[in-house]
Formats: sequence, structure tokens, C-alpha cells
Amino acid sequence: MDNVQEVLLAEPRGFCAGVDRAIEIVERALKKFGAPVYVRHEIVHNTYVVNDLKSKGAVFIEDLAEVPPGAVLVFSAHGVSKAVRLEAAQRGFEVYDATCPLVTKVHVEVAKLAREGYEFIMIGHKGHPEVEGTMGQLSDGIHLVEDVADVDRVPVRNPGRLAVVTQTTLSVDDAAEILSAVKRRFPAVREPKQQDICYATQNRQDAVKVLAPQVDVVIVVGSPTSSNSNRLRELAERLGTPSHMVDSAEQLQPAWFDGRPRVGLTAGASAPELLVQQVVDRLKALGAVSVRRLQGVEETIQFPLPRGLGDKAMAEAGLAP
Repeated sequence: MDNVQEVLLAEPRGFCAGVDRAIEIVERALKKFGAPVYVRHEIVHNTYVVNDLKSKGAVFIEDLAEVPPGAVLVFSAHGVSKAVRLEAAQRGFEVYDATCPLVTKVHVEVAKLAREGYEFIMIGHKGHPEVEGTMGQLSDGIHLVEDVADVDRVPVRNPGRLAVVTQTTLSVDDAAEILSAVKRRFPAVREPKQQDICYATQNRQDAVKVLAPQVDVVIVVGSPTSSNSNRLRELAERLGTPSHMVDSAEQLQPAWFDGRPRVGLTAGASAPELLVQQVVDRLKALGAVSVRRLQGVEETIQFPLPRGLGDKAMAEAGLAP
């Protein structure tokens, strides 16, 4: 068996600003209010992160009926529908919203254009919580398309008042292909000023495009539920490089590296760097002697915390942030 010889690390990889902020909101809420803090849906789609927060006192639920009256509730980074917001208000929870600001931007755009009489096509994956949250901003007039074939079937009432929005964690190339089909069928469709696919999704996919041709196999650290992690694995495969996604170093299989001495390594936007380092350690145990970082975009974006959990509020509560 040939051993692993070299590991190339994609740059950037791992946590994005929206994920950092969401996790910090739960941790600060636990510090300020004590356990339990309830979180609607997994705060981010990563098994390690969710289990870590559970151990600190976070309780993850899907149905608000599971949350006792007056409890502290955090909305996940994926965003929620209007109906969920309304129910949370009616039940009297203390709510902190960890929706990624880039998802909120899509919600705001939908609300604004809906007031102007627009109907919508949403490009995304059925059942994903972000899609449910965005489509749930309206009671009707928003149609989900998952692929080019869906575009032909959309029952649009007025093609002259039609806008398109996108799930933030899609494959950039797939979304562009579906958008082209939308524009062919509806030439007057209104596109967002800035594309909805988020900077971190774009950057991580661009980094895989640089990484995949230089290696024999690509490993993506990410959980099965993570949309953007799945897209990274698919992209590497599409570029002709065998690719595997793992939730932890224990899932690496030595057979994957037979005759493939150069390993590329990246991580989805919800996967912590700690897991990447554990994978690196496992690859070293399988023979890797060199670990090299590729050059890539440096991300400096940060998002502010909600009122009541910022540094000042925590200091006033006598809790160092």
C-alpha cells in the first residue's frame, strides 16, 4: 500500500462569519441566562458543534411546543419563516436571532419586492431549513426550483413582475446554470443586485477549484446535513478528483489513499478547524510528511451580535464576553 505523502490545505476553509456569530450567540446566551437555552433547529449543520453546545446546556428542538413559556430561544443560522417568528412572539419567549445576516438580506429583499407586487422563483434544495425560512416569508407567490427541468414547470402569473432569489449555500456553477434557464424562459426576471450565494460558499468552492487539480484525492470535513460541505465534495468529483466527506478523523479509510499520495483537505463553513487538525494528525499517522497551505482569499468579514448579547451588554451583566 502506498502511504499518504503530502497534504495540501485549501484556503479559505472552515468557519465563516455567519457560523462564528451563530455559535457565539448560543454561548453568550448560556453565559448570560444559564442552561437551558433552546435552539430551533441545529444552530449550524455540524455534528461536533451541536454536541459541544448540548454539553454546555443548549437544547435543540424543531417544534416550539417543546419550549417552556418564558424560555430563552435562539433561531438557527439558517433563518425561520414568518409563522415561526409569530409563534415565538405569541408564546412569549426571549428570542435571539442567529440568522446569518446574508440570509436576512434575502428575506428583506423578498419582503420589499413582494410589496411591489413581485412573484418569486427560489433556486434551492427542497426541505433545507434556509429554503423553508425564505419561502416562509410569504404566504404564496414563491416557487422553488431545484434544477433546470423545474424551471419549465413553474406556474408564473405575471412574467413581467418576477424576481429570482437563491439559497446562499448552493453550488455556484449549478445555480448559474439554473439562473440561465430562468432568464431564457423569463427574460424580464429581476435578479438580486448582488448574487445571493454567500461570499464564504463562493470562496470555499473557488479554493477547491484550485486544490482539486493538484491532488489525487480530496477530503472535505463536514456533516452530511451541511449543504455547502456537500457542494465542495461534489465540485471536487466534477473536476475529476475522487472526494470523500467526513464528520471526524475516525471516518477516514486508509483504502481511500491507496496509490493516492497527495491529499487535498478542506472544510465546509460550519466545520471547526479543530476537526481539520485532527484529520491532518490522522493523515500524518498514515504517512504524510508534509502539510502545505495553498494561497487563497483572506476573509476578514465579521457580523455584529444581537442587542443584549454584545460586549457592552455582557459587561453590564458582569459577564466578561
